[in-house]
Amino acid sequence: MRYGGNTTCIEIRTDNNELIIIDAGTGIFPLSQSLLKELPITANVLISHSHWDHIQGLPFFQPNFIPGNILRLHGAFDPVSGKGIEQVMAVQLQYSYFPVREAEMKAQIEYVTLVPGKTVLVGSAKVTPTMMNHPVINFGYRIEADGKSVFVTGDHEPPANIYSQGDPDYDEYQSFVDEKTDSILQAMKGVGVLIADCSYTSAEYVTKKGWGHGTFHSSITYAKQAGAKVLYCTHHEPTRSDDALESAFADVLDDHPRREVDPHYRLAREGESFEF
Repeated sequence: MRYGGNTTCIEIRTDNNELIIIDAGTGIFPLSQSLLKELPITANVLISHSHWDHIQGLPFFQPNFIPGNILRLHGAFDPVSGKGIEQVMAVQLQYSYFPVREAEMKAQIEYVTLVPGKTVLVGSAKVTPTMMNHPVINFGYRIEADGKSVFVTGDHEPPANIYSQGDPDYDEYQSFVDEKTDSILQAMKGVGVLIADCSYTSAEYVTKKGWGHGTFHSSITYAKQAGAKVLYCTHHEPTRSDDALESAFADVLDDHPRREVDPHYRLAREGESFEF
C-alpha cells in the first residue's frame, strides 16, 4: 500500500507539458482518470515490450473512448509475429476478450514502429530506443528535452556469457556481451534520471538467472558507470511486502555506501512526482 501494486506505467512531462507515457500496465487507468480534466489530449505511449504486465491497461485508458483525443502508440517490430506495435491493441481487443473493438473507440489511434538506435521526435522531446535483454524484444528509452534526460530500462537483465571459461565459444560470446553492455551504457550516459529494473537482490538472482530481470546491484552499477544523477529502483518483486522491500533496499545501501560523486538512490513509489 506504500509503494503501490499497479503494473508499470510512468508519466513524463516536458517543460512544454507534452505528455509521454512509458508502458501501459494497470497504472495507466488511474493516470487516465487524472487526465480527464485536461481533455483533449495527445498521449504518446512508448511500449517497452509486449508482456501483459506492461500493456494490460491499454483497453482501459479512458481518453480512448472520447472524441478529440489522440493515442499514439510507439514500440518495436516483432520478428516472431511479423507485425508492428499495432498487434498490442489488436490482440487485446479481440471480441472474445474485450467488449469494445478498436473501430468503436472514439479517439484517434495511431501506431509508430520504432527502430533500435534511431531517434524520433515526440513533440519537443528526442526519444531513442535501445535494445535491452529480456525474453522478448524489449526497448529501453532515452528521452531528452529542454536540456534534461531520462532513461527507462523496461524489463532488463544484464547480458552475461552463457558459456564457461575454457569453452571454445566463450571468447566470441564474451565479445558480444561486452559490445551489448557498452551500447547500453552509452544509451544511459549522463542521464539525469535512470529508472531501472531492480527486481531481485543478488542472493535471489542465483535462482532467477535467465528470467530477464535485474538486481539492485546491477542497476546501481549501471547508474555509477553511466554517471546518472538519480537512480529510481523499480519493478519491485511482487511477492515482497513494503516492509521487506525497505529492508532489502537498506541492505543494498549498506553494501553500496554512497559517495559524493555517486547517484542518489530511491525506491520508486506509485504516484510520486520528481521534477528536475
